[in-house]
Amino acid sequence: MSVANFTLRGYRVDDEDAAIELWRRTWQAHYAHLNFTDRLDWWRKRWQNELVPTASIVVAESSGAIAGFVTIDARTAYLDQIVVAPERWGSPIAAALLEEAKRISPRGIELMVNKDNARAIRFYEKHGFAFAGEDKNPVSGRLVNRMRWQP
Repeated sequence: MSVANFTLRGYRVDDEDAAIELWRRTWQAHYAHLNFTDRLDWWRKRWQNELVPTASIVVAESSGAIAGFVTIDARTAYLDQIVVAPERWGSPIAAALLEEAKRISPRGIELMVNKDNARAIRFYEKHGFAFAGEDKNPVSGRLVNRMRWQP
């Protein structure tokens, strides 16, 4: 699917390094006070062992580079990650990735978003997600909002 100046496509194994670096760069831009470079090995193991085997991964590609991706497990309806390059924040990429996740999991989607990430919370609300409770991220221990979209 081609939209504006990017194309959505399925994840390929050779996307791994670029996807993990984009993930690191994006989180580093949002939480500048944390050192995400130290977490690269953990992220790679999580990517290889938890996300790739179970999730559908859709990549947004622009000019031959990954500009974003979404990971959604259609069996559990859980959206684990939606990542967009910081220089593309505000572009239509995130909305296109989210629409693709809704297509993959048409009966609904659940996700956790850090409570301090007001920008992401507003984005999800704008796209039909509703607050579904509070929780604690089992990995980071950070407080999160559970959010849910149902058609």
